[in-house]
Amino acid sequence: MRIVILGSGRGSNAAAILEAQCAGRLGRGRVVQLFSDQPAAGMLDLGPRFDVPAEYLDPAPFRTKLDGEAECRYIGRIQACRPDLIVLAGFMRVLKPCFINAFAGRIINLHPSLLPSFPGLDGIGQAWRRGVKITGCTVHHVTPEVDGGPIIDQRAVRIEAADTLATLTAKVHAAEHALLPEVIARLSLDHA
Repeated sequence: MRIVILGSGRGSNAAAILEAQCAGRLGRGRVVQLFSDQPAAGMLDLGPRFDVPAEYLDPAPFRTKLDGEAECRYIGRIQACRPDLIVLAGFMRVLKPCFINAFAGRIINLHPSLLPSFPGLDGIGQAWRRGVKITGCTVHHVTPEVDGGPIIDQRAVRIEAADTLATLTAKVHAAEHALLPEVIARLSLDHA
């Protein structure tokens, strides 16, 4: 199963996927390309480290979505990779129906809450401010409804009295780093 990862930031989830691949824990999955919409994203540094092509793709002109020429550019570059699975790992742009339809059923997203609770931006902060006792992370299929696609799997994280927003964030990230590679490995076995 050929995997393309899209991300916008540090790349800690992409690193977790690539580390799982190196350790033989990604099933039949193999990452073939990393793309980022941010030219200085730490995720791009993972390319040379893991011997995977990593490329910045200009998302202009919009700050929060892919549309128009940028959307066409992304679709074309991703299609050239012949992906079986596209993983959104901290990709901070809303995908429009044209993009989603180009890769129908092949896009998954990682979200830092137990959906359907706390969709959208800052899922961890939303849970923290609301005072819930359990939060976590979700891997789901991508549909035009933001964070509304069918849930594949979730990992719960208990919020303890001694937690701070920083410690909770670290706990949710650790859960993400475990869950996302596990889901990809399972999907790769189904793909065969």
